[in-house]
Amino acid sequence: MDATVTAPNPPLRVQRQREVVAALQRVLPTRSVLWHDESVAPYECDGLSAYRQRPLAVALPETHEEVGAVLKACHALNVPVVARGAGTGLSGGALPDNLGVTLSLARLNRIVHLDPLARTAIVQCGVRNLAISEAAAAHGLYYAPDPSSQIACTIGGNVAENAGGVHCLKYGLTVHNVLRVRGFTVEGESLTLGSEALDAAGLDLLAAFIGSEGLLGVATEVTVRLLPRPQVARCMLASFDDIGKAGDAVAAIIGAGLIPAGLEMMDRPMTAAVEDFVHAGYDLEAAAILLVESDGTPEEVDEEIARLTDVLQAAGATRLDISADEAQRLRFWSGRKNAFPATGRISPDYLCMDASIPRKRLAEMLHAINAMQTTYALRCVNVFHAGDGNLHPLILFDANNPQQLHQAEAFGNDILRTAVRLGGSITGEHGVGVEKLDAMCVQFSDAERGQMLAFKAAFDPQGLLNPGKAVPLLARCGELRGVVKSSALNEALNSLPRL
Repeated sequence: MDATVTAPNPPLRVQRQREVVAALQRVLPTRSVLWHDESVAPYECDGLSAYRQRPLAVALPETHEEVGAVLKACHALNVPVVARGAGTGLSGGALPDNLGVTLSLARLNRIVHLDPLARTAIVQCGVRNLAISEAAAAHGLYYAPDPSSQIACTIGGNVAENAGGVHCLKYGLTVHNVLRVRGFTVEGESLTLGSEALDAAGLDLLAAFIGSEGLLGVATEVTVRLLPRPQVARCMLASFDDIGKAGDAVAAIIGAGLIPAGLEMMDRPMTAAVEDFVHAGYDLEAAAILLVESDGTPEEVDEEIARLTDVLQAAGATRLDISADEAQRLRFWSGRKNAFPATGRISPDYLCMDASIPRKRLAEMLHAINAMQTTYALRCVNVFHAGDGNLHPLILFDANNPQQLHQAEAFGNDILRTAVRLGGSITGEHGVGVEKLDAMCVQFSDAERGQMLAFKAAFDPQGLLNPGKAVPLLARCGELRGVVKSSALNEALNSLPRL
């Protein structure tokens, strides 16, 4: 997958690049400014590698103050800025602007302060998600949101996308576990949202900032809430001979008043791919499996496991496996955590979709995706955060075949359209980025998108922060009313003027 955007007039771009690099070198050490093609090539895309574009320059500040200085310098030149963490995003949210600066925050990677009594940690935006829990482990604490990329993804990126993970059903998303964000506006003005106290004065802009995909400001420091590690955790594998039964079982669990620590679903093609990769002990005969985790005190876990067993058996589970020890529990979860790399072993390329639907419609969505495989002549393997209805269908294709790429895009758009029809959303945790701009036209009206654009304009009047992402301009959607259009990247990006 390699779509690139046509560059503007080369002489004009070179002249603009010289101006930008000179401005950046006035506020950063020479080693912290990249602009040669071979130097900026690693930054031309994020985890959605179909979308590629090289920025004028890459800035790599090492301190909070340097971030502010970079933003001031860029704003003075009217230069777009795209903030970037580890580049693990899957919606093209960190795709560079061809006439802008990519602001890499990877070097801001210190844990500033960890308070075991207050159960909080202050971390710089470039700290890896998993590193927070590793640092807190000595105090019997951990950071709950755990996206599958937690070994690499950064807390700043988690804030930008409102990341979740396999335990978000019980413990919440990023927005439920962040107390304060410190950073800058597009002009380089210092910004602090939220508070370490239970509440902060004024409007709750922290909740709006989290999940805003880098459109409103740049986070440099985040205060997170830490939780005590559960005394016991056990994971159940429930097998089903029909994917519809597995979907209905999810609704039955929630309907019974049970809130497991984790509730995930995988279909047979996915479990086969995962089992061959990590040997997690999955039932390869099952049409679908559920991973259901219970945690708490030993007494709480025993009681919940017993209740879950009753619900799953009544829902038609053909087999139940319960982890006997911590090693087996981690092995069960290793399969889920490695679903994406396992898929990479069975297909040259895959398109990872991200949509949310009401839990009661899971079975309906699974059957719809099965039918789409015939329609588009492509395979799809499914792994879901089933507990909160967040779907991750992975569409398998070969990018060397242009027809398959087109079919994969159409397949993905059909999934998003179906999610909206079922009362859901086009995104759960990966964000809109550039991937789902067309789908925004299906889910939201002109008035709704107008409000979103107005809110961005309050923070960024010139539209310099992450331009062309997340919210399409009103004029763009006129031809798309009620239809998701699959389009080439050049058209998708070049048609978007500045806000």
